[in-house]
Parts: sequence; structure tokens; C-alpha cells
Amino acid sequence: MTPFRLGLTALLATFALDQASKLWLYLGTDLVLTQPWRFGPYAEFVVVWNRGVSYGLFQQEGGFGRWLLVALSLAAALGLGVWMGRTGSRLLALALGLIAGGALGNAVDRAAYGAVFDFVHLHAGGWSWYVFNVADAAIVAGVVGLILDSLMPDRTRSPNDSTPSA
Repeated sequence: MTPFRLGLTALLATFALDQASKLWLYLGTDLVLTQPWRFGPYAEFVVVWNRGVSYGLFQQEGGFGRWLLVALSLAAALGLGVWMGRTGSRLLALALGLIAGGALGNAVDRAAYGAVFDFVHLHAGGWSWYVFNVADAAIVAGVVGLILDSLMPDRTRSPNDSTPSA
């Protein structure tokens, strides 16, 4: 599989899993009425509508902010898609696909509902992680992939390349 196809597969899978999980939990269950759903002592499903970006930063109550975030998400996904099409690295393409798919999933929420539907809450003792969704998890995994790819040796240069350094 080419790097672009791998990235596109990651993008589509992320988007589909994100939207399916949100639609099922919000429309197909009674989570809104019976929350929280506890899964052991460390995890639960809750309903949180995030009108901002990561960690609830830059909360947007008005229409302008909502549509600005939608436009930024779409522009980011487009830019990541172009980058994905130009890379020869499977890891980089996968990472970009995860991030772009997550951005598109959250953009659809903002466009449809005015906020992003987050539902996974992890906690232990007095420690609590922010509430997130499949798109957010994919974005974090994609950023980890970007970091790992940046730490890998440059594969475009052959070992016998004696290009002088500046």
C-alpha cells in the first residue's frame, strides 16, 4: 500500500469511527439521561459539549467563532491531505491521516451541533484527564506519529551520499 493510500485509509477510518461512535452514543442510547456510564474505577462515558478546541481552550459561544473553527479545521485537513499526498513515508502519511480524519470529525460536530461531542473520561484517584472522543485520540496518536517520524533518520539520502554540509 502506498503511503498516500495508507494515510487516506487512516483518515477515512478515523472519520467513520468518530462519527459512528458519536451518533450511536448520542442518538442510539440513553447516555444523556443516564450518565455517567462507569467502566471500572478509571473510565466512564459522559456527555460534554466542547465549544472550544483542545482541553476546552478558546471557548466560542457565538456563530462567528463556531464557523471560524470549522473553517480552520477544514483548512488544516486540506493542508494535511496535500502534505500526505507528497510524502514517501508510510509513518508520516499514517500520522497525517489520523490528524486530518480527527479534524474533519470534530468539524462536522461543530457544523452540525455548534460544539464537539466528547464522551470518554479517564481518571484515577484525584487525577482526571480531559473528556475526549475518537477524533481527539486519533489527533494525539497522529502527533505522536509526527514526532516519531521526525526522529527517524532521513531515508531519502543514501548511505554513500557524500554531499558536503554547510
